[in-house]
Amino acid sequence: MFDGYEAICCRISVCVFELLSVLLLLVLLSSLSVDGRKARVHHYFEYSAMSCRAHSASLTDFGGVGDGTTLNTEAFRAAITHLSQFESDGGSQLFVPPGNWLTGSFNLTSHFTLYLDKDAVLLASQDVDNWAVIDPLPSYGRGRDTAGGRYISLIFGTNLTDVIITGENGTIDGQGALWWDKFHRRELQYTRPYLIEIMYSDNIQISNLTLVNSPSWNVHPVYSSNIIVQGLTILAPVTSPNTDDSCLNTRIEDCYIVSGDDCVAVKSGWDEYGIAFGMPTKQLVIRRLTCISPFSAVIALGSEMSGGIQDVRAEDILAINSESGVRIKTAVGRGGYVKDIYVRGMTMKTMKWAFWMTGDYGSHPDNNYDPNAIPVIENINYRDMVAENVTMAARLRGISGDPFTGICISNVTIEISKTSKKIPWNCSDVSGITSGVVPKPCDLLPDQGLVAECNFPTECLPIENVEVQTCSYRSKYL
Repeated sequence: MFDGYEAICCRISVCVFELLSVLLLLVLLSSLSVDGRKARVHHYFEYSAMSCRAHSASLTDFGGVGDGTTLNTEAFRAAITHLSQFESDGGSQLFVPPGNWLTGSFNLTSHFTLYLDKDAVLLASQDVDNWAVIDPLPSYGRGRDTAGGRYISLIFGTNLTDVIITGENGTIDGQGALWWDKFHRRELQYTRPYLIEIMYSDNIQISNLTLVNSPSWNVHPVYSSNIIVQGLTILAPVTSPNTDDSCLNTRIEDCYIVSGDDCVAVKSGWDEYGIAFGMPTKQLVIRRLTCISPFSAVIALGSEMSGGIQDVRAEDILAINSESGVRIKTAVGRGGYVKDIYVRGMTMKTMKWAFWMTGDYGSHPDNNYDPNAIPVIENINYRDMVAENVTMAARLRGISGDPFTGICISNVTIEISKTSKKIPWNCSDVSGITSGVVPKPCDLLPDQGLVAECNFPTECLPIENVEVQTCSYRSKYL
């Protein structure tokens, strides 16, 4: 009797102990899921990129603090310096987790991916002392805002290969109001910084990000090749100065841009400096773009085009409340050329001009330009477009003695605003043909009936055949 009672008590004790253990475990798990959530977050995601990486790290591994006030410049620099050792060993990727990451400028490395979480915000430092001053672009001869140098971009890289800046629509905020105010008050010592600038580099991807409030240009690949700019949302107040894209040898697609200046600005150097440097913009694809730019163009070619611009293909563009759909800007002294331009499938809503060509855009870097350097503008093709609520169909003004030639406009219908008091077409020093264009074009662009159709190349450019693959990132517990 005693032995049986003792056995029952033992079994009860074991059951109670097991029950208490389970309860304790549940309490610990509950505590961990609430109070220790940040200590057990596991990041895994997949993304599309030209190259995948063998090595990974998080910015927090290098002391990054995403509280919006701690400066993380050294954390970014330390992380990228560490990851640069893997350039020849499968490359590396740096993950920026959720948070507000205040930082000054930092440089990228080759075979490298910078990835921003959807809830990550890079905040550009507003302390001017955090921005180094670098030399002006050799094809410009001076800074764009002031003579002399320029502030380095927030994210910068030069002489790189295989670089990817991407994310799940994470945000890069340039906090540009400080710089805009200095620009308007003429207090700038050097040209304003850009958000992203990549120089002398090859195989670059910039995708799936939101860029806001850039001090100046947002994305500036220059002297580079094989570049994809894809899936960007670019936002700036429409009164902010010079927030645009300047692109060389690239493909831009599936972007939404609200800008205080040209949405896509295609350039190649300024007057004698661009002529001497001699690097043209070629083989540029722009497609599926939505743009709002009340004071400037959706696509601008020039005015800094002294190295030449050739073979630009734009299609499936939506322009809303913008000054002009396509604008070519140049001047005596530029030299260079803009030729073989093809635009089709453009829809324009509430515009000042659908088409604008300017031969007297006379801003020069200095007084050393050659007045005999005359630009060549030829073989400009626009087709399959509709526009509504437009003040004027076109303002096309070439250069006296140097007309813009080979202009072709076909299958274009432009609805002039009922309140407009201007003539639909204003043309001088241009020549070409039109077909199926409403309203009736100027006499310098005679209507050929329905037999003429402007060109658009059928063969693909090499940049269009670049393929992406599915890459992944898995973090340690943070």
